[in-house]
Amino acid sequence: MALKPEIKKDTKAAADLRPKLHFAFTKKNYTLLIAGIVLLIIGYITLSGGGTKDPNQFSEALFDTRRMVVAPIILMLGYAVVAYAILVKEKNTGAGEQA
Repeated sequence: MALKPEIKKDTKAAADLRPKLHFAFTKKNYTLLIAGIVLLIIGYITLSGGGTKDPNQFSEALFDTRRMVVAPIILMLGYAVVAYAILVKEKNTGAGEQA
């Protein structure tokens, strides 16, 4: 019977062989995404209201500056932040890493 050579397993080398998980979103992406969603919620809340309880009476509150100017600007900023949060990619700081 031949003795088998004893192979020492180097845990550091074994860890290098495992594939590293690279998620598409980082903490920065999620933070920007949440900020964009909060802006959208604020924009839609700002846009709401201005109606009357009587359907035969016209309300000038529909054409308020808040609903006609401010709310669309907030909504556009919210959509822009969400799009930026999806598209932004952090710079690769690791030297010698390949994708």
